[in-house]
Amino acid sequence: MIRKARCLYIPLFALLLTGVSLNTMAQVPTDVEQQTDSLPFQTDTVHLPITIPQDTVLRIKNLNPYFTLHVDSVLQYPLEINKNPSDYYWFLRNSPVGLRINKDNGALTCKVEKSFFFSGKLKYDQEYKVAVGVQSLSNPKERVDTFFTIVFYNTDIIPSRVKPSVSGTLYVEEGQTVNFKIQCETGSFPIENITFFSNTPLINYSVVRECNQDFTWTPDFDFVKDSDSSKLKVVLLSFIGANRFMLKDTAVVRIIVKDALNYPLALQEYQQAAKNVNTYILQLKYTFLQLDRRVRKVKNTRTSFDITGSTTALTGSILNSAGSEAAQKTGKILPSVGVSLVPVKEAVAPAKTFDQNQASLIRSSIKRLEYRLRDNSLTGERDPNIVTKTNKLKEELVQTQVQLIDIPIEITNNMTEEELNQYFNSPKVNKKYRLKR
Repeated sequence: MIRKARCLYIPLFALLLTGVSLNTMAQVPTDVEQQTDSLPFQTDTVHLPITIPQDTVLRIKNLNPYFTLHVDSVLQYPLEINKNPSDYYWFLRNSPVGLRINKDNGALTCKVEKSFFFSGKLKYDQEYKVAVGVQSLSNPKERVDTFFTIVFYNTDIIPSRVKPSVSGTLYVEEGQTVNFKIQCETGSFPIENITFFSNTPLINYSVVRECNQDFTWTPDFDFVKDSDSSKLKVVLLSFIGANRFMLKDTAVVRIIVKDALNYPLALQEYQQAAKNVNTYILQLKYTFLQLDRRVRKVKNTRTSFDITGSTTALTGSILNSAGSEAAQKTGKILPSVGVSLVPVKEAVAPAKTFDQNQASLIRSSIKRLEYRLRDNSLTGERDPNIVTKTNKLKEELVQTQVQLIDIPIEITNNMTEEELNQYFNSPKVNKKYRLKR
């Protein structure tokens, strides 16, 4: 019987490993207990020590790596650590406006207002990466640095607007450049493209397709037609912005274009008119020179005939009073010779009264044209009376040409402008054609 009980004995080290007590094993019914002559035995219960590892590394137990917050809600999230929080302090870096943390207990709070989004301090649907840390007050090396992401959203749809840098009505003149920027007020969904059209066809303008681009346009000098009332033309510019959901917003700019003078073209016309007047003045001066020389040549010839006739008559009178009969006969003949030179003079060198009158007329026309040219000179490239002065020069030139239409104008000459001016303004010519009382 004792031999059977020994067979049921379990070694002590096996019981220590399994954690099973001897009492438990003794409660198992066996054939030994059924025997009345068996010897019961008692054993002591053995308990094994259990070792629990200590949490000595500082860590945040409940950090959420991603927060999604509505603009009208308030976030209150207490952060916890595995140690006594009174020995540590909390801090944030790169935190958006409205996000705070209690440095003593790590309570994370966030309350944002819509004004932050209207002013541009915050933006919807943008991830803000915030650094959070906790550090021991007694040991600076014992700290935890990590981060989390927070995103703000809004269920209210704020429409985006197209905002040109000008408002109301613009007044411009032809040839004046219009330049302004097309801005956008961003709402829930930004404007992705802009379409442009106007109530009248335009040329030479810059195309605006996106926000913050410049619109530039210069109306031509013939943009305003004569049929337009009050010499004005109204242009309506429409800028239509659309987001990715094709929600549209339209901004209209009203431009009133005034009729204006094309100064570059008007300056060219004036210069051409002045050049035509100067060219005609030079032609008249050369014609005057030819007429004056012709009149002077005829005058010299007639003077020679007059002197010859007078000399012949005086000689005849002297010889007629001489004592010699031959000299008296010669003296009677010589006066008749002087008288006969008069028709010869008229035949050879007739008086050029008509030519002299023409020369006087040409000279007066030249003086008048030069006066008109000086009187209608420009005060600058943008002289407001440039059109009037140009028309006066053209009218004066036409009147002079009509007045001198019967006088053959010499076109070709071998004299320079300086030589003609020197001859025309010489003291001799001025004295000769000066008006006498």
